[in-house]
Amino acid sequence: MMQIIISSVGTSLLTHQIDRTHPDERNWYNLLRDTANLTLENTPENVKNIIYILKNRAIEKLNSSSIVQIRDASAELNGIYGFYDNNLTLGKNGNDFHWLICTDTLQGKTTGEIVESFLKNNGISSECLIPQGLSTINISSFSNGIDNLLTQLENIIYQDKTVKVCFNLVGGFKSLQGYLNTIGMLYADEIIYIFEGKNSELIRIPRLPIKVDESIIEPNIIEFALMSQGEISANKIKNIKESLVYIMDNEATLSNWGKVIWNNCKHKFLTQELLNFPFIKYTSSFINDYNNITLEQEKIKLQETLAKVSYLLSTNNGNRAVLRNDKALQYETFNNKSIDHFRVTGKNYRVSCEPTDNNILLLRYYGTHDHIFRRENIKRN
Repeated sequence: MMQIIISSVGTSLLTHQIDRTHPDERNWYNLLRDTANLTLENTPENVKNIIYILKNRAIEKLNSSSIVQIRDASAELNGIYGFYDNNLTLGKNGNDFHWLICTDTLQGKTTGEIVESFLKNNGISSECLIPQGLSTINISSFSNGIDNLLTQLENIIYQDKTVKVCFNLVGGFKSLQGYLNTIGMLYADEIIYIFEGKNSELIRIPRLPIKVDESIIEPNIIEFALMSQGEISANKIKNIKESLVYIMDNEATLSNWGKVIWNNCKHKFLTQELLNFPFIKYTSSFINDYNNITLEQEKIKLQETLAKVSYLLSTNNGNRAVLRNDKALQYETFNNKSIDHFRVTGKNYRVSCEPTDNNILLLRYYGTHDHIFRRENIKRN
């Protein structure tokens, strides 16, 4: 079975390389602490030089040390070594992949690159996962970064239910670990920790029998689906718990936790009947095409695309120009036909549709290009 190991990455691997007994390095820790949230462009040159020196020291230490010393130097590798019972060759079978969650900062990226390079040099597939804007410089940056992280985790974790997912939370920032711990309890097959202290053993926490209360979603399925695409009027979400939404200027969107809950529940709601989205109607032929879908993930992708189309039309009073401007949808009109079509996100399938006088989009058929051309009686050029 393939395993995905998701590790939170901090910066202690760098700070552990500071020689605090050396007079020239006594203030290095404070300098790194005070600039921990800065990007490459914003980091002072003297701090860049310090990071460069510490990076080289860390690389040399990892490449020339015993397993005990490596685990002591890097919290992230401490967890990974513990996961493999000190035998990294167990991760070289090609079935395991390591994602390293780093902050969008110079120090975060540098630390992640060191760990990634070490794992690859030991034959283990790995890659840094850097959510855009993720840092702890302020609440806004952290919240936006978490939003981007949730989107990335959605694409990583939920594509294949046969994959075992492990969250390695031995390293990383405490603020990020709080979110990952909760996310892990819902989605990971296990979470691993190591308590501080010499010779501490690995703690494996299996997935807990936690079930999200779907009753808080069910009466507002359409609103949740639309908010997963963007902002809607706050007047439409009066019955949704405050912790699940973020409201500003009378516009509402899903909060970080709202996205977590929706991602956990949407599989159920988006694989049932077609949702009655605003500005969209279905013909019986489209409903038949939908009912003929056998893969649940395909139904989810289709309904998410319909939510996007509905959201865009709702925010533009039904004007289809906004659909044509969306590169992912590839919304076009067939030559010599009053029939339009658009692409289903992430799939090589399309939806044919017909605009009506009251700005409602009437969906006609769904399927492959050949299916659409055949059912719409369109000849290829």
